[in-house]
Amino acid sequence: MSKIRLLSPRLANQIAAGEVVERPASVLKELLENALDAGATKVEIDVEEGGVQQIRVRDDGIGIGQDDLPLALSRHATSKIYTLDDLEGVATLGFRGEALASISSVARLTMTSNDSESSMQGWSAFSEGREMEVQIQPVAHPRGTTVEVRDLFFNTPARRKFLRTEKTEFNHLEEVVKRQALSRFDVSFYLRHNQRGIHALRACKSQAEMERRIASVCGPAFMESALFVEHEVNGIKLWGWIALPTFSRSQADLQHFFVNGRVVRDKLVSHAIRQAYADVLFHGRHPAYVLYLELDPNIVDVNVHPTKHEVRFRDGRTVHNFLFSSLHRVLADVRPGDNPAPTQYVQQMPAAVPADPLARGEFQGQASMGLQSHGAAVAAPAMFGGYSLSPAPSGGDISDHMQASRDFYQAPAPSLEAQGSEEVPPLGFAIAQLKGIYILAENAQGLVVVDMHAAHERITYERLKLAVDGEGIRTQPLLVPQSMALSAKEVDGAEQFAEEFAKLGFGIEAAGEESVLIRHIPVNLAQADVLQLVRDVLADFLTYGTSDRVQQQRNEILATMACHGSVRANRRLTIPEMNALLRDMEATERSGQCNHGRPTWTAMSMAELDKLFLRGQ
Repeated sequence: MSKIRLLSPRLANQIAAGEVVERPASVLKELLENALDAGATKVEIDVEEGGVQQIRVRDDGIGIGQDDLPLALSRHATSKIYTLDDLEGVATLGFRGEALASISSVARLTMTSNDSESSMQGWSAFSEGREMEVQIQPVAHPRGTTVEVRDLFFNTPARRKFLRTEKTEFNHLEEVVKRQALSRFDVSFYLRHNQRGIHALRACKSQAEMERRIASVCGPAFMESALFVEHEVNGIKLWGWIALPTFSRSQADLQHFFVNGRVVRDKLVSHAIRQAYADVLFHGRHPAYVLYLELDPNIVDVNVHPTKHEVRFRDGRTVHNFLFSSLHRVLADVRPGDNPAPTQYVQQMPAAVPADPLARGEFQGQASMGLQSHGAAVAAPAMFGGYSLSPAPSGGDISDHMQASRDFYQAPAPSLEAQGSEEVPPLGFAIAQLKGIYILAENAQGLVVVDMHAAHERITYERLKLAVDGEGIRTQPLLVPQSMALSAKEVDGAEQFAEEFAKLGFGIEAAGEESVLIRHIPVNLAQADVLQLVRDVLADFLTYGTSDRVQQQRNEILATMACHGSVRANRRLTIPEMNALLRDMEATERSGQCNHGRPTWTAMSMAELDKLFLRGQ
């Protein structure tokens, strides 16, 4: 008897279903992608018992004709690709032609559709897991498609045992709806669970409506702390919203990234965004964002994973650098602004994502101050309120900048006339110092409280970085070159990225099939663990095509220098000194956080103060 046999179609489909259909949320994802690819402008989703008992998706797309309906439930049958060229430039969400067949092999599936704009004559196809026979009959149905999936895993009880509680399965399912709603603002989404309305998200026609949808999905606190980003270079466009560093999360639960409308979770993308936030985010916290990357479909491969959550870029390094530079510049340019407080987003549905307690508490003060926020791309003006800002130093020895950072500018105290005018700077004017630690200032909105050491530490740190960048990376030769054992793959990588290593101040050359010699190192990293640093940098190059390890090491040294060179607690400052510090904060990049990611200032408006003391009640 032959040991090799062809699998039966039913078993082959059930094996494929193991890759595509993990839980009810997986089913809904495939059905929603089909609806969106069909041009739907309205999608209604009804689920029962967390989606295990029933998932029904109705759309108003182009529909499916009578002859195509049986094929739609067959494996490897699709209307989305026909040739290899189509596969190399996939512009649709679904394209494999396996989803419906896989779903119907482990559930009872009914698909009803009508592709006519003038007739209510539709057709219905039914397929049940065991028999896999498609039955078609005429029915009345408007243009569009309805897919109903019942009794998921009814014929594979072992897999059904792996499902969680109804609440857990529905939470996964709801997350799919929210992600798709964020991917297509032009489509209305309605979700009901056990006949109870959960989400009613109408199509958006303006940026304000988009922001209201994001607030409904991600929570109003995110939107109130969000910066709008829009940047395009050489046919690659990034746009969307990123939260201020002060709105950070204990988990990576508010991170939505889309490539050409497709929801993705990509390690290259995540690394680039983390790197952009690295200098402003508190240790152990995670950034929040809703971002959209648009580029030529031919330079991104979406056919690398059955669930299509992962992608591969043809030039990953270019994409990585584009993402990092776009977001890094926006975060660096955030300054205390004199805009009115952000729009208060009121949810019409129950809170989709609970606000993080830390973000809601000590870290949220800056949002209420009216930072350059979600209305437009952030700018970095050279003047605030007509007051000249202190210029950043350039050139000279670092020790000179350290001394200059210790000495405040002895600016004259603002006149009463200036304080009474509308030309009040964003951080206002100093009125007192509290316990030798905090500066109390009054601005147009109310009270500003500044941690003077944390603020001056950031100012000193940024000036030191500018000074070092102005000098460039200086290298020093090693008296005795250091030999380093590597794998053959790593040695090839070291040779491939030799030019990139040289730009970072390292002189590296191959010394054999499994070793390299380090001949030069950066001067300011002479005390670092060079071998480990080179190994880490090489690992980054091989994975991402770029590395920020050297800059991180350099910044750690400069941060330590800045900490020791900044004004200490309990130093009594004069009013002019305090005002000089406030003006420097308004001029300095990333001045909202100290070198360790902690906030440098917070504020309370008059309305908040009145509420605190029950005034007017």
